[in-house]
This record gives sequence, C-alpha cells and structure tokens, in this order.
Amino acid sequence: MIPMVLRRAGARRYPLLAVGLLAALALPWLVYPPVAMDIVTWALFAAAVDLLLGYTGLLSFGHAAFWGSAAYASGLIAVHSGLPFPVAVFGGAAVAAALAVPIGALSVRSRGIYFAMVTLAFAQMVYFVANQWRGLTGGENGLQGIPRELWGLDLSDPFVFYYAGLPIVVFGLFCLWRVVHSPFGHVLVAIRDNPARARALGYPVERYKLLAFVLSAALSGLAGGLFAISHGFVSLQEVYWTTSGKAVMMVVLGGIGTLWGSALGAALVVQLEDYLSTAGFDGIGIVTGTVFVLVVLLFRQGIWGTARDLAARRSAARRSAAGTSAALRPPPAPPPVTGPAQRSDVDEPAATTLPQ
Repeated sequence: MIPMVLRRAGARRYPLLAVGLLAALALPWLVYPPVAMDIVTWALFAAAVDLLLGYTGLLSFGHAAFWGSAAYASGLIAVHSGLPFPVAVFGGAAVAAALAVPIGALSVRSRGIYFAMVTLAFAQMVYFVANQWRGLTGGENGLQGIPRELWGLDLSDPFVFYYAGLPIVVFGLFCLWRVVHSPFGHVLVAIRDNPARARALGYPVERYKLLAFVLSAALSGLAGGLFAISHGFVSLQEVYWTTSGKAVMMVVLGGIGTLWGSALGAALVVQLEDYLSTAGFDGIGIVTGTVFVLVVLLFRQGIWGTARDLAARRSAARRSAAGTSAALRPPPAPPPVTGPAQRSDVDEPAATTLPQ
C-alpha cells in the first residue's frame, strides 16, 4: 500500500507540472516572445545550477563556461553545417558535457568556497580562450549571423521560434525533475547533508558529485545553445563570470533546492531587466542587486521556498486542529436495547433443553 504522505505529494506534484506547462505555453501571449524565450532558457540554466547547488551542495561560479561554450559550439555548428537548430543545440550541450568532465574531476575534490573559486578560475580560462581565439569565436566582435534552420521552415518570427524551441527546454526541465525525484537524486541530497555518512554507507561521493556536475553542465549547455540560436549572436558576455553570478542569483531569489523557484527567479530577473532597459535606465545592476538583498533578508528560503513552507505549515496546522477537534468530540451514544422480537445480525445459539 502506498503511504499516505507519498500519495499526497503525488497528488500535488502532477497538477503543479500541468500548471507549469500551461504557463510556458501561454508565456509568449503575455510578454514579448523574445523575452519569453529568454525566460525559459534562463529558467533551464538556473535549474541546472540548482541541481548542483541545492541538491548536491556545491556552489559553482564557473557555469558560464558551459553556457558560453555551448553557445559558441551551437552557433558554429549552425553556421558551418546548415543542420537543423535542435541538432546544433544538442551538439553544444555535448561540447559542454565534454568540457565538464576534466573541470569537474579537478573541482569536486574541493569543498565550500574552494570549489567555487576553482570553478571560477576554469571559467576565466574559457573566457580567455574565447577572447583570444578570434578566428573561431570572433573575439570581441562575437559570433554573428547564426541561422535558425529547421527543415525549410520559416523561424524568423520570434513567436514561431518560441514554440519550436520550447520542447527542448521542457525536455531539459523534465530531465532535471526526473533526476531529482530518482534514487540518484536522493543520494545527492544525502551527500549534501552528510558526505561522511554517505561515504560510510558505501556511496562513492566524488563519483556522484562528478556525475551531477556533468549533468548540470550538459543541461546548462542545452540552455546556452538555445539562447544563442534565439539571438542569432554570441558574445564574450556568455562566458564571463557575471553570467554565472546571474544564474546563482536567480536560484537564490526563487529558492535553493526547489527547481520551481529557479523558473520563478529567472522570470523575475529577466522581466525586471527588460523593463528597466526599455525604460532607458542604466543602473540595472543596482536595482537587481537591491531586490536580491531584500529577498535574501526577508525570505530566507527564497520566494518559492518561503511560500511552500508557509503552505506546509498551514496544512499541518489544519490537520492538527482537525485531529484535536476529533479527540474532543464526545463518543457516540450506545445503541438502544432491542426487544425480544428484534434480532441482531449475529445468530444467537440455539437453546439447550435439559433432560427432566
């Protein structure tokens, strides 16, 4: 029999997935389609970072290396091969995963701030290579003129391209959701909470960390490649360390270890930046930084995490109140005594006749 807790969690989980899918389908009707594409790609990037930060306990400031390298790789594949853009995007994700293997193998041996600094150092190395290899990346001029090819279909309309690229984002988010709710994801949470105990139970901690690092990098590359195809341009900004910081900020704003919070944080940051840039305001970083500080001070678990904890406390309070009222309710009255003509459901034993 399935425990009541698991059934209750499943009853909440699947309607929430349906609501999220409907929101993604309606997004280009609510905001400008290029902004909608930026929201979903950054949501996938932030969720991939959250897999490492929220579920494995590793803070990375180097994920711009995977986002940016996949963006360059996807752009180069699309420019020089003429293949459909999904092939270019997944090719960029493969490049990001391949790059993550040596970086992760050297980084996962560190912990805490040392892990963050090592990943930042590797990201700056990738930035230096992208800046100096001008013949391939364009250097400061960037990689321009990236086409959107899909078997002869016209994808020049951003509204049409949004629905062409959305299945890739949904696929990436589904992979993250499946990993988090799998036994592998539970082992990652155990490693985050107590790596010594997980190692004592026989789990190869460094191997699990490396696998989580590569998965996170591959899905970050999936988002970066789609972002490059959407904009038709890749700049050095994509491999700069501020891109990693922006993704971490989205995760913290929404709520670390929630996945849904990453999407919410991405929507808030991208919408705020678009609104401020459209209004002609130059100090975008000041406003986003102020919002980040306020959310950290007022919502320690992030926006989504705080709302989830508040709903859980209210639900527990209602169940406790219902249990208390049931305990204080007087017991039911005993059934009335039946007469000789009335018989109970249970047959009475036959009378025994004693001999005279």
